Amino acid sequence: MENKQEILDGVLDEFAKLAAIPRKSGHEEAVSNFLKQYLTDSGFAVVQDEHYNIVADKPACPGLENVPLTILQGHMDMVCVAADGVKFDPLHDPIKLVRDEKFLRADGTSLGADDGIGVAEAIYILKNAKDHGPLRMIVTVDEEQGMTGAINLDAKHLQDAKFLINCDSENYDELTVGSAGSVNLDFSREIKWVQPEMTAAWQIEIKGLLGGHSGERIGDGRGNAIRTLAMTLAALAAEGTVELAAFNGGKARNAIPDDARMTIVTDLDKAAIEKVLNDQLDRFNKMYGSVDPQAQFVLSSVAAPEKVMNAGDMTRLIRLLTILHTGVFAMSTVIPGLVETSANLGVVETTDTEVKVQYFPRSAVDQKLDEFRFMAAEWGALTGFTAHIGTQSPGWKENKDSRLAKIMADTFKKQNGKAMKVETIHAGLECGWHFRKNPELDIVSIGVTTIDIHSPKERLLLETVAPQVELIVETLHKIAKV
Repeated sequence: MENKQEILDGVLDEFAKLAAIPRKSGHEEAVSNFLKQYLTDSGFAVVQDEHYNIVADKPACPGLENVPLTILQGHMDMVCVAADGVKFDPLHDPIKLVRDEKFLRADGTSLGADDGIGVAEAIYILKNAKDHGPLRMIVTVDEEQGMTGAINLDAKHLQDAKFLINCDSENYDELTVGSAGSVNLDFSREIKWVQPEMTAAWQIEIKGLLGGHSGERIGDGRGNAIRTLAMTLAALAAEGTVELAAFNGGKARNAIPDDARMTIVTDLDKAAIEKVLNDQLDRFNKMYGSVDPQAQFVLSSVAAPEKVMNAGDMTRLIRLLTILHTGVFAMSTVIPGLVETSANLGVVETTDTEVKVQYFPRSAVDQKLDEFRFMAAEWGALTGFTAHIGTQSPGWKENKDSRLAKIMADTFKKQNGKAMKVETIHAGLECGWHFRKNPELDIVSIGVTTIDIHSPKERLLLETVAPQVELIVETLHKIAKV
């Protein structure tokens, strides 16, 4: 293949094509249609299914037709978030790329390297690799939100393959061989609006938290802005009369919320409110300050709203948001230092008709997710919310005899002069669904090094791109030789 600079430029050129197309989870039709046409024009046999998943096949090089089929797999959707004050419409605006000598990032928004860079690498390899057996690229939809692409992918696209390389991990020197399962648990309640009894209205925002990916960073002990604001609302209500006009926070179910805000009407004066906020900030810092030290409350006087929730609805919301535990539930008893079970209180949204809550448990033990599903129904009944229980994503259990893992780890060591870290992770991957549909698949997950994914600070370490491509290509060569 080309030298490292040519590989990097080629992959980033493919990535730029994806970044130009809005591809928020659940809205992938445009990028899927692009991939279908682009890959067809590039000479591959392409299938686009009814869910907008893309499957592209490249035949084996001459003489290697009997080599087992290898799949390169990634997802086309991305988590779309913007920094404070940045105007960004994730359904219409492209990602604006900023490249320096070390990193690729976006201008004020998430980058979408998770998993656009994995898809770009797979496209580049399909177009340029030589001396390989039959190859297939599978690009799924909606990985970030519900894994519905992987769930609905026809098993026939997996059952004729021997190896699958998932390109959706976050560190170049890590080889993932197992991941946690998860389940989407959502709650909703229709709001009964009433006229406020008072006129003094305030917006209270908590901001400055670190946030981060709820699989990768949940074990760090970071604070949750939604939970903190709910506790603050309860503390204010204990001091005086409080009416709630709005409560919103979080950006995605699988991102620890770094900010949240509410609008209240109250008979408490500014000094009394500030005392509660100071007490709550002190409480937060004693719990999380050593790892999440920049939290702050912002108090602003605002115009009185026309309507507020009735007292019962506000009480029910406080009850739900304070019942739902967020953070680590249990550490692994098998792998030291690995989070086994956790949950993230990811999003709260107030609309004109209802309040909606997104809650996201993960576990390496499927039976513990079964318990979360049971508890969700109970929590809903206790708080007067309707519980919406999503499809449970299976965990992906490590294969101790993985041939693919051995090939890739040996190749990495020869190319880099150091050992690759082989690990099971607490984050969720589509590999669990692929393995369920074909238990004979030999699967690994790899990725370039990306930092602060699912946030406006997301950036891609450029020096890891070309070595990643070379690692995959050499692995394909070794599969062909075996």
